[in-house]
This record gives sequence, C-alpha cells and structure tokens, in this order.
Amino acid sequence: MPDRADIIWLDFDPQVGREQAGRRPALVISSIIYNRIGLALVCPITSKVKGYPFEVALPVSGKISGVVLADALKNVDWRGRNADFIAKAVPAVIIEVQEKLRTLVL
Repeated sequence: MPDRADIIWLDFDPQVGREQAGRRPALVISSIIYNRIGLALVCPITSKVKGYPFEVALPVSGKISGVVLADALKNVDWRGRNADFIAKAVPAVIIEVQEKLRTLVL
C-alpha cells in the first residue's frame, strides 16, 4: 500500500487533454491512512524538464530522474492503476512539493 513520500509506478491511461499519460512514476502525497480506501493523491513525475515554477527536481543519484509536477496533483485508484513501489523520496523533495501545493490550494 502506498504511503506519503513513496515514488511509485502508475498507469495514467486513459488521460484527457494535457494530462500526463502512460505508465510513469509518481510521488504519493496522501498518507497511508487515506490510501487504505484504495485511492491516493499523487503528482506525476516526468523526465522532460521545462523549468516551470511547479516542477520539483529529484536528486540525480536516485532511481528515478526528472521532476515532480506539483501542479498536476491527481486522485487515483492505485490498485486499478497497477501501483508498484520504486523508492522513497528524500524529505527535501516532499517538503518542496507540499509547499508548492499550498500555493495552489490554500
């Protein structure tokens, strides 16, 4: 079961419009308490760095490279989207993503 700060593989298809698509990594934002219901709040990760203000860079030394798209927060059925654990994000990444999310939703 995914927990906050996990980086997981997810199937993002089907997608609509400019949403991220395909099987890709994502950062879990929600806690395990919420995720027990079978849903999780996640931010997709992309290797295509564009320099947008809501991108959060992952450390180069990690298993996954690229940026977390904090402004692409999505609620997903993690079982239905075939979630697979990859790694834990370093605390600095989750803190920066949470700060960017505060800008969006508060």
